[in-house]
Amino acid sequence: MRRGQFLFRAPPLAVGIPMIVVGSAALAALVWWPNTTLFLEGFVGVFTLSALFGCFTTPPIAAALGGRFELRRSGFLSLTVILVQLPIALVWRGVWELWPSTVPSLELLAVFLVGPGFWFRHLTIYGVSRSSHPRSLPASLTVPVVYLAALFVLAPPTLAIAIASVAFLVLAFVCALALLHAADRPMRREFQMSGVSLIRPLLDHVGERDPAATKALEAFFLRGAFPADLKVNLLAFFRGGRAHATVALPTVHPGPFAALGSSDLPRKLSERLGPEGGTVLVPHTPSDHDLDLPSEAEVDRVADAARELLATLPPATHSRGSPLVRPYPGSFARAQLLGDMVLVIVSQAPDPTDDIAYSVADRILREVALDGVPPIALIDAHNSYVEGVGDIAYGTPVAEKLVKDTRAAVRAALTAARDGPVEVGVAARGGYSIGEQGIGPQGIRALAIRSGGSTTGYVLIDGNNLLVGQREAILRSLTDLVDDAEVLTTDNHVVHEVDGGINPVGERIPLRTLVQEAREAMRAAMGDLAPVEVRFGTKEVPAVKILGPGLTARLLTSLGDTLAMFTNMFPATLLLLLTSSLVVAFAVR
Repeated sequence: MRRGQFLFRAPPLAVGIPMIVVGSAALAALVWWPNTTLFLEGFVGVFTLSALFGCFTTPPIAAALGGRFELRRSGFLSLTVILVQLPIALVWRGVWELWPSTVPSLELLAVFLVGPGFWFRHLTIYGVSRSSHPRSLPASLTVPVVYLAALFVLAPPTLAIAIASVAFLVLAFVCALALLHAADRPMRREFQMSGVSLIRPLLDHVGERDPAATKALEAFFLRGAFPADLKVNLLAFFRGGRAHATVALPTVHPGPFAALGSSDLPRKLSERLGPEGGTVLVPHTPSDHDLDLPSEAEVDRVADAARELLATLPPATHSRGSPLVRPYPGSFARAQLLGDMVLVIVSQAPDPTDDIAYSVADRILREVALDGVPPIALIDAHNSYVEGVGDIAYGTPVAEKLVKDTRAAVRAALTAARDGPVEVGVAARGGYSIGEQGIGPQGIRALAIRSGGSTTGYVLIDGNNLLVGQREAILRSLTDLVDDAEVLTTDNHVVHEVDGGINPVGERIPLRTLVQEAREAMRAAMGDLAPVEVRFGTKEVPAVKILGPGLTARLLTSLGDTLAMFTNMFPATLLLLLTSSLVVAFAVR
């Protein structure tokens, strides 16, 4: 699923400070050049001094007032303020060069720039540090005051210019208030709380996994959550009386983002099942953001149910299995009988494939049960990504085809089944980076199953879908290792917390490397093949809080309205500030 591009990494100070110095030189040149004395004094004593002062003093001032503004972000803010001021100064200087009598003096330009700088500083500090004007204003205002003090030492002002400088600051604050109020309206209208107040917890959760920030975000999502009865399916392969590998299939979507709630579900379930689960694989089950869990407590309830189920799984009554079969060309479903259950893999690949609504899966389970076949477990392979395409919604022709294909695939697996032992091998490869390879903490896991006279390989990648076309390249690389194979992804939304957001597998890691990693994982799994006892079970988890369709739709609508409002009001309030400040400037020229 999509999340948008909400993260940006501020450059380190080693990069930011030289850029601040260059920007300060450019501003000083636009105001004072060719007077070299004033240029040098203004460059060092006004622009550079105030920018660096803001860089190093904003974090402690913000902290003293109950907020937080990291040094790296503070340096980036000082740089961004300069970038806001530069085009204004460039236009002013250009008009002055062409028609010097039509605009106020260049000396007044230096005072004029304090308004846009303060406007942008307060917007940023209010949003990032503390969404309270009394607790943000001192950190926002200190730098403009130091800037004006240094400027007035360099060029003592008249009374009119001093009054104008105060007017510029007041106008900037009023315009910042207008923008923040407008941007907050959609979230306040829908959720009765400030959307801006969530920016700081979001940054702290994503950047530091701060427990207090996580609780603040959980509290927001829990406001609109409601209870639902969920299920946990476990397919476990036992050796020597203990699980060697476990495929965990809860009816939970691994979102909404970062590590909040059920996001990073594969890692959370693997850790909570512990050594008793052996190597744990958590593929994507048919679900969407309606089945996101809003808090860690709800994840714990699902994990507790999984642990209880694992401890009580009954052994299969039959030792039998089948190959992974497709009932006919073009079927969206493939099935494999294992003991007393049927594993069903769903994918529209090579066409785009994405989330399957749980209502579709529920209908499939009900209809298959009427056929009198063994219980089934559904996996959404989630392995062919094209943005905005591939979801399967209830009542659509694609959903109807999937119901038909699944029933046919289950019958085909039963027909192809043979009595005999089932052998399983498993392997895991880790050490991947979300930012560099787009792969989550669980890495790449391979499951090899020899049953029904055939060997099937499953490659599970901990990531959010797989770029269209790359599945086929991976499958081709496995043809000499296994008779048939499928590539799965977990849809883990923890991979969203990078610049660019969506981060499907294959966007960052080269295909050649991905293919090699998948092949090495499968080779290791093949080396681990040995007879197992297949166990399968289902456990109900009643009244688990989920986000549900109401909150998800309302949140997405409110966020869209907030973005639209901010996008429109940002230039509008800046233009209002510049226009009203120009009126003041012309009045005191």
